[in-house]
Amino acid sequence: MSATVFLICGNTAAGKSTYSAKLAEETGGIRFSVDPWMQTLYGEDYDPKKNDFVWLIERTERCKTQMRQIAEQLISRGVDIVLDFGFGDRESRVYYREWAASHGARAVIHFLDVPAGERRKRVHRRNAEKGGTFAFTVTDEMFDYVEAMFNPPSEEELAGGTRVLF
Repeated sequence: MSATVFLICGNTAAGKSTYSAKLAEETGGIRFSVDPWMQTLYGEDYDPKKNDFVWLIERTERCKTQMRQIAEQLISRGVDIVLDFGFGDRESRVYYREWAASHGARAVIHFLDVPAGERRKRVHRRNAEKGGTFAFTVTDEMFDYVEAMFNPPSEEELAGGTRVLF
């Protein structure tokens, strides 16, 4: 049995955590989400006054490395993997497609296509409510920074995948 690796793609507050949890439940797959790992491993160490985006990116990559190592074992057993990483650039999507293929799995993108205005409202609401998907406060500066870097997948990249409109 060949595993599928689901690449959950979407910008800040697109609903990736909720969607990926539901998809993992539906497929019997195992979900890997960066935000809870970052919160657990580095949340107490984070100080927005002295830690910059480079600090965050370095630690995010450490988490992803560990998640891949665990996921490789699951893929070898035919278990589906749901990666809630955002995949905001083509290079990361290509890398993870190739990584999945190198371990005998197929990769598909699920792109959560939500307008920026709606996502910003969600961020403000999530910051205020601190509910189930809250991992850390996302400031307007952080939102804008990530927004400027995000490149949605092309139609070619979405072939065999899914565009989820909200």
